[in-house]
Amino acid sequence: MTIGFRILERKKKVELNTATKFLSLPVANVSDSMWRLTAGGSRLRPMHKSGQMAGPALTVKSRPGDNLMLHKAIDMAEPGDIIVCDAGGDLTNSLMGELMLAHAVKRGVGGFVLDGAVRDVEAFLEVNLPVFAAGVSHRGPYKDGPGEINVSVAIDGMVFEPGDLVIGDWDGVLCVPLNEVDTIFEKTTDKQAAEVEDMAKIKAGEWDRSWVDRTLIDRGCKMP
Repeated sequence: MTIGFRILERKKKVELNTATKFLSLPVANVSDSMWRLTAGGSRLRPMHKSGQMAGPALTVKSRPGDNLMLHKAIDMAEPGDIIVCDAGGDLTNSLMGELMLAHAVKRGVGGFVLDGAVRDVEAFLEVNLPVFAAGVSHRGPYKDGPGEINVSVAIDGMVFEPGDLVIGDWDGVLCVPLNEVDTIFEKTTDKQAAEVEDMAKIKAGEWDRSWVDRTLIDRGCKMP
């Protein structure tokens, strides 16, 4: 196959019933359970009105401002797939708009992560499909290529492999490696339970804050 024009087979992916369990967990807590080391793609902002996102990655790599392979990815997507497109973060031309959005909804796509721009923004607010993008541009895309599907892609230092778990909420997008999904779910569930306990203590005025002064003293901080 020729680098630049190739579509590979996605040999494995996170199961949807596993992915949807993450809808009950905040992305921030999942990130904490990954030791806060995974880049968060901070430029990617939600273009949709509401709704969390969780599903297997269908990855796309395209040249900036071109959506030929993004079209193909929508056509070949399986229900629940999260289409992740690395288009270099360029905002000169949009990657998709209202028509592609409607087609994706019809196809059962689970969401989009676009390192590029979108247009027809009002349409994104009217459908219940999570879309995270780097910006907005009224200028339309080219449809010439090159591009690749089901290859490793990276957005702001966050690497996505085909089939990895992709989650998103108002705090942003996170990729969980396929072979770590079960472990991260267990760790995050435990963390979530601990936070529920902490919130109850806060409301009762019983939250232990002694660690703050203890840490400052350990660091040699002088206090009155």
